[in-house]
Amino acid sequence: MKKIKEWISIKTVKSPGLIVLLGILVANIAIIGVSGLIISSLAPPSLENSGFWSSVFNTVTMVLGIGGIENVVEDIGEANVIYVLCCLGAVIVGMVVFTGAIIGYMTDFISGFIENADSGTRKLHISDHIVILNWNTRAAEIINELLYKNTKEKIVVLVEDNKDDIINDINERLSDTIEDIDENVTEASEDMSFFKRRRYIRKHRIRNKLTIIVREGDSCSTKQLNDISIDSAKCVIILSNGISNGDDDSDRKDKGDANTIKTLLQVAHLTSDEDSADNQQVVVEVEDDWTLELVETVIEQKMRKGKCKIIPVAANQILGQIFSQFSSMPELNIVYNTLFSNKGVSLYVKSSDEFSLSDTEFISDYLENHLNAIPLTVIHDEDGKYYRYYLSDTEQNIDSVESAPVKHDLKVSLNPGFEIKNKHIVILGHNSKSIAIMEGFKAFCGEWQKKDGPEVLDVTVIDDEANLTEQENYRQYPFVKKAVAADIFDKELICGVINEFIESYTNNGCIIILSDDTVSEEDIDSDALTYLVLVQDIINKKIAGDPSFDPKSIDLVVEILDPKNYDIVSNYSADNIVISNRYISKMIMQIGEKEAIYNFYDDILNYEEPDEDVFIAKEMYIKKASEFFDEIPGVCTAAELIRAVYHASPDDNKSIVLGYFRSDGKMILFKGDQSKINVNLSGEDKLILFSNH
Repeated sequence: MKKIKEWISIKTVKSPGLIVLLGILVANIAIIGVSGLIISSLAPPSLENSGFWSSVFNTVTMVLGIGGIENVVEDIGEANVIYVLCCLGAVIVGMVVFTGAIIGYMTDFISGFIENADSGTRKLHISDHIVILNWNTRAAEIINELLYKNTKEKIVVLVEDNKDDIINDINERLSDTIEDIDENVTEASEDMSFFKRRRYIRKHRIRNKLTIIVREGDSCSTKQLNDISIDSAKCVIILSNGISNGDDDSDRKDKGDANTIKTLLQVAHLTSDEDSADNQQVVVEVEDDWTLELVETVIEQKMRKGKCKIIPVAANQILGQIFSQFSSMPELNIVYNTLFSNKGVSLYVKSSDEFSLSDTEFISDYLENHLNAIPLTVIHDEDGKYYRYYLSDTEQNIDSVESAPVKHDLKVSLNPGFEIKNKHIVILGHNSKSIAIMEGFKAFCGEWQKKDGPEVLDVTVIDDEANLTEQENYRQYPFVKKAVAADIFDKELICGVINEFIESYTNNGCIIILSDDTVSEEDIDSDALTYLVLVQDIINKKIAGDPSFDPKSIDLVVEILDPKNYDIVSNYSADNIVISNRYISKMIMQIGEKEAIYNFYDDILNYEEPDEDVFIAKEMYIKKASEFFDEIPGVCTAAELIRAVYHASPDDNKSIVLGYFRSDGKMILFKGDQSKINVNLSGEDKLILFSNH
């Protein structure tokens, strides 16, 4: 009954016309059935057309034809009065039901019912669903990420206004993804036989199994939150809806996002109630320190163990950390794009009760007995729960055990003096995460800068004078060597600085173009695209003047906020395009499903060492094979390489190989049976490593 009630509730909102049609059909069937039963029971034995089904047929004939009574009454003058009256009653009811007045009333009622269902005032009886409160430029990506799970999911979105526009955005985003994936699957199966190709397409194509309901309302209203059954949702996602969404209210940017706090207080109250579902995840997106501090306070006061788990996601801080890592290792953009997604090789987590099993013991033991997944680390949270983290293409592969211990006869010699080479960076533009990027650089220097060694990082910032003045030219960061005040239209000045930079720092320079997320919606990515045109023009002129110049010798990282601009940017040969909204969307969705993943992300994205009593911090690194190894290993399998590197690395800095980048830029992430993956490294290939340093 619960499932039927939920189905009716969803269909009433999504397809109210269908529910009305079903109601009309059921009502008519009931009326005809009851009439047939009464007429059949009162019919004289001598009647030729007797019996229940004959009475039903004759009832329909009388109602629709407003006649045919002679089929059930042989002689009106001698027939039973009650019997005749029942027949006439059926005819009269049929006439009345189909008169213009009743039809008009029914039309008005049906229109009101559909309008009421569509307005969102009707309570939605639903459970085990995902609730999204508020809307911003990242929201559609969160829903899009659920497509890759290829499972049935129910999503309810509550927004203040612009419901129709939001529905169109969602449908457009999902359609683009399905079309792209289907096209890739078709291309990958072109050389297969007919039957094999059909099987491959059926297995790998994406099917839209999402039920999405968008409602307009107040996310702080108890009634409207109860109307979307928030107390029975499996996950509630609270999005920021202003600071990085073209909001020109500077006071609000300084004071934080009060709406997020109000929404969280209401949600925390409802999800921590005794009657609410157990273990609900509440993920809160925050974009400033003021809001983050208040969210932490709410967590202390409102989070109830066993009921709701509140997890703050500091969007700008996370993106700043990501950008600071991309500057020295741009390939991480491709790695994170894959790992943060439900598509392909992904991160998996499982809880563990084995308190005594250390990180090293867990990994060594797992590598001895498993070939289909890669163990990463063990982390325990503040509640004392232990979680094991893996890299795999399916969750089933994690538990796949080998019948005999895995051999690891390959021996490798690692370079004990490996250091990340000094990096020179130019940042063009600014956005709300500029300070977070600088803080990420600061942490990077703290990790890699030797006391008496050369500087590992120097940064040049090109930005408008107003923002540089506001940030005091970033003087608080000693690695910022130059701040150039230049408006977007100061072409000669900008090109002069960029050209000098390319001339000076070939092979160890990186240009980062930031997209301003504080502008109006119509101006999103406009400055970033302008900067990209200028930089690409300089590179093209450099190639024309010096054919031996390799454009890939300068790393170019371009941020865009709107995925629709991806094709424009890719046409300008930008290899590392960062769609920053997608990172946060993917993380929010994964954290909403498995909250323990938050601790792992907090680990790999932060160069600063956490408390050693909790766990030793590890990060993702891209290291050139010729610099990482003393001698490049010969042809081997992925299984041999993973185990050889792990056992050859020192105990205080265990390195786990996740895959590698070939010299042509193609990424190979190890998945499936590692013993069947052949590896033939060259000195120019780059390893993808998970390690302390």
